[in-house]
Amino acid sequence: MENIVSLGLENVVVAQTDLSLVDGQNGLLVYRNHWARDLALHHTFEEVAHLLWYGHLPDQAELAALQEKLSAQRELPAYVKTAIDAIPHDVDMMSALRTGLSLLGGPEFAAWPPTLGQVISLTAKVPTLVAYRYARIAGHAPIAPRTDLGHTANYLYMLKGEEPLAAHVRALDAYLILTQEHGLNASTFAGRVVASTRSDLISSITAALGALKGPLHGGAPSEVTEMIEAIGSKENAEPWMRSRLEAGDRLMGFGHRVYRTYDPRAKALSIIANELAGDDPWFELATHVEAVGLRLLQEFKPNRPLNTNVEFYAAAVMRAIGLPDSLFTPSFAVSRTVGWCAHILEAAAGRIIRPQSTYTGQMPE
Repeated sequence: MENIVSLGLENVVVAQTDLSLVDGQNGLLVYRNHWARDLALHHTFEEVAHLLWYGHLPDQAELAALQEKLSAQRELPAYVKTAIDAIPHDVDMMSALRTGLSLLGGPEFAAWPPTLGQVISLTAKVPTLVAYRYARIAGHAPIAPRTDLGHTANYLYMLKGEEPLAAHVRALDAYLILTQEHGLNASTFAGRVVASTRSDLISSITAALGALKGPLHGGAPSEVTEMIEAIGSKENAEPWMRSRLEAGDRLMGFGHRVYRTYDPRAKALSIIANELAGDDPWFELATHVEAVGLRLLQEFKPNRPLNTNVEFYAAAVMRAIGLPDSLFTPSFAVSRTVGWCAHILEAAAGRIIRPQSTYTGQMPE
């Protein structure tokens, strides 16, 4: 029987999971029996991480216990700091993060199967890795993590050196929750492949990070930022975007590989953006650009379901809270580490992933 080739494993089911449902046709995203949108609007990073790792939202005592464990594990080993210090400044953030992450693979992370203790320790350290490298590139002393701040607030504090505004924490928390998990995407699949060989947690997460680094997966919210800044004003939105569409170019932040309707993550982030729009004219411009873009896409491509994706409002959130483009994808990694770890815990008892390929070469005579 002839093998059927599905390029990119399109529509091929290779795993069962109760971590999330990604329904692209209907625009639905579920984390363990909870709408991701509701989690982003009404819960914290730590609560949703607990849901993905432990299977349920935490009660007050469970939440306090997880917060304490995360805050206690934030500091980096001295040898990792020394190695990051030696990386030239022209090496990009994701490459430096990949190197720092792989260096964590000491005895603490060697045990198989991976443990929740390993997962918590790693999740706590990834923001510190990002902030440490960012400080070194900026030419100032890295800011030590604080144990009295939540996961997201501490991340912003390490990046900026000042206690963040509550509105900024809320906005970034929503983004980090909405990107914690998203089914069997390229990076999660890469992590599960490595985990299926019974390699260690750090190796699996490093593989996942390498996949996220690719521009086709980690995305380019910075291109959304560039587009909105090039537009500059509400009055210029329609002529600018119309000229791009007439030239056959894409509008960044619209359309998605999976979703054939409005990206539910963008819906949730748009609520946050609208709350902050009165305080930040950039948010106000972004929401106007979205409305014009959707109208023009319907005009130019009426038969294609092109809607706003998460990158559009990710860019708006990052810009509003003052994070530079170089931190967009690393911040994605800060959140997605939770989902990667949840999948690796789930896949630990499974079979090695070994798909087949179809040989298209010639046979020897």
